[in-house]
Amino acid sequence: MWYDQPFRETRHLTALLRAIRQEATCPIRIMEVCGGQTYALSRYRIEELLPDTVQMIHGPGCPVCVTPAETVDQALAIARLPGTTLCSFGDMIRVPGSGGKSLQHLRTEGYDIRIVYSPLDALDIARENRNRQVVFFAIGFETTTPLYTLLLSQAVAERLENLSLLTSLFTLPAAIRFLTRDPECRTDALLAAGHVCSITGIEEYRQLSRQTRRPIAVTGFEPADLLYGIYRVIHLHNGGEAQVVNAYSRAVPPQGNEKARRETARFFTPCDARWRGLGTIPGSGLKLRPAYEQYEARNRFHCAVNLPDDTTSCRAGEIMKGKISPRECPLFGRRCTPDSPMGPSMVSAEGACSAFYRYRTT
Repeated sequence: MWYDQPFRETRHLTALLRAIRQEATCPIRIMEVCGGQTYALSRYRIEELLPDTVQMIHGPGCPVCVTPAETVDQALAIARLPGTTLCSFGDMIRVPGSGGKSLQHLRTEGYDIRIVYSPLDALDIARENRNRQVVFFAIGFETTTPLYTLLLSQAVAERLENLSLLTSLFTLPAAIRFLTRDPECRTDALLAAGHVCSITGIEEYRQLSRQTRRPIAVTGFEPADLLYGIYRVIHLHNGGEAQVVNAYSRAVPPQGNEKARRETARFFTPCDARWRGLGTIPGSGLKLRPAYEQYEARNRFHCAVNLPDDTTSCRAGEIMKGKISPRECPLFGRRCTPDSPMGPSMVSAEGACSAFYRYRTT
């Protein structure tokens, strides 16, 4: 039996849906923070099964989607430099910069841009190509950041001088706090990402729940995980309780992963960060500490770019705030498709626009 089978069994899902319908007697707006949750909700058509009183809002937890255009522009500038190899996860090479070009375009022009499946692949490339500068495009949230600390630890130990990171790292609690204060983003409850909380633990989310006066459920990504989390926050909201429930306890210990957090704190420190579609959010990013700034590609290559004009037909920011659905964006399904994405939310499988296009256009 597959491990995930019990979390997809019809009888369990039916029981959870029945419980949700009994609880959801009043309108409630629930934001799922993580792109993986957005993908699963669309893939399993869960939103279509929920009662009309429950509205899901697709939050900013897709690192590909929120990496700002100027950072993509910096990656493009670095990739064009002679003697440089730029490594990236697959989705990022398709994200357009401010001029519409992506790393995929440069790759077809012959620049050395490589898709890797782990940051440690860049370590091997740097070892094997000492005469080239190897740059890893390091994007992500609290889940992927510990992987970059492994890369940095090894680079420091081996004194690799031809390896650096172009960082675009974010932390979710600051963004959630920012969005709950935005009058355009009306939410009543939140679903927090289980894989993030497996690193961070849930204490910070307890504080967040008290501060924002919203119930939060930490969930996994199977249908039963999501439905159970939705049920729990509706129940808490009906009772006026701003609490956190760990609905993914099989994978999320309350204390998280202390070693991963310790290594992250060794190399990185919080900073203000620009989120594509949302603007600058104080304290929501991570940057290298001064002792390791030589491994930041921006410092090594002095690749300053002009801050692009945020005026665009892509309305991803409004989608993340729950103002509109992906279908209401004028580009969706017309000029903007997964094969020809105009905005980052259509590039990544975890982006709301991509998930809607693939699973909810019928």
